[in-house]
Amino acid sequence: MSQSALAAGIGELGLDLPVTAQQKLLAFRDLLLKWNKTYNLTALRDPAQAISHHLLDSLAILPHVGAGPLLDVGSGGGLPGIPLAIARPDLSVSMVDTVQKKATFLQQAAIELGLKNVTAHHARVEDMHGQYAQISSRAFAEIGLFISLTRHLLAPGGRWLAMKGVRPDEELQALPADIVVEAVIPLRVPGLDAERHLIILKAGS
Repeated sequence: MSQSALAAGIGELGLDLPVTAQQKLLAFRDLLLKWNKTYNLTALRDPAQAISHHLLDSLAILPHVGAGPLLDVGSGGGLPGIPLAIARPDLSVSMVDTVQKKATFLQQAAIELGLKNVTAHHARVEDMHGQYAQISSRAFAEIGLFISLTRHLLAPGGRWLAMKGVRPDEELQALPADIVVEAVIPLRVPGLDAERHLIILKAGS
């Protein structure tokens, strides 16, 4: 049942993922729910709900993920970082979380799923170094704070990918003048009866 629900959802999103990737996505879901019993990684306990609310919700931004290394901030249970890494083996995905047990889970998930393109960090994002072409977050913080904490990590010409529920107009109006909102994209996530938006931003010159 899980496999058909996931395959149907991927089709509805207009994506084409090989069966091996779909199997890895379900293996990740099972791992997340197993570790969740001890580590409290997600409020969701229902395996069917995890397909729509976690896997498909993460994959909904896949068409908007470009080339170049991606940093996923406040990854928690690995969302959207791990589903993106599974769907795009060519994409270098770094994930960071301040909570040690969550970072441990991310490292273990990458090992068990054989994800060579994933790196997990236990750190505060403001203390990190490096340059990333894309920086994503899902329910991490309000957009202005997300940008200020990660600005030193965004490569020249890079983009922020902020996953939000309801369209965050007030947050966008409060942004510094040199931050450009490139796009506000409504997302339709199969099986998820709630508003979802992807906000793409870049630093102006």
